[in-house]
Amino acid sequence: MWGRRLLRACWVTSAFLVAITVVRPAHAQSNFDRPGGDYQNAPVASGDPVDCALVCERDRRCRSWSFSYPTEIGSSAICWLKNSVPARVEDACCVSGVRGAGVVEPRNSAIETSIDRFGGDYRNFDVKSGEGDEACKAACAAENKCRAWTYARPGYVGREAHCFLKKEIKPPRRKPGLISGVVR
Repeated sequence: MWGRRLLRACWVTSAFLVAITVVRPAHAQSNFDRPGGDYQNAPVASGDPVDCALVCERDRRCRSWSFSYPTEIGSSAICWLKNSVPARVEDACCVSGVRGAGVVEPRNSAIETSIDRFGGDYRNFDVKSGEGDEACKAACAAENKCRAWTYARPGYVGREAHCFLKKEIKPPRRKPGLISGVVR
């Protein structure tokens, strides 16, 4: 009898642990759009996808959302609320998610999404359309003087995308629309 209870307790514990590891909370996805299902859109003055996710959370009709980055200086980021959950489509223009999903920016050792490493700049330049943050990272890697870099999407610090090369590694600060990295 004691052995059965112990076996049963082990089985229940194992099932619980499997359920915890299989069921993961949904998160918003950077570089994905969800075209269609729009019932409302509004500018996002902060330029932060987190604010779009919060608007969806507060609206009962909202089932999913897409946040579009501004395309030039003076234009605003746009939050698109959706009454359905359209399939996601890969697109660097946007961040999208479903209601109840928080915004979790991708993190790895090379790329810091929504991070600015303000200061320590020794050179900056416009990035050609379509080149993205990889061009900024490559420019930093090619110069021995460069220790870190910050890439600003179009519309966040100017009409065009912009790259800042840094001779010092400054502390990271959260700032939507910017991507940073440390090279050396």
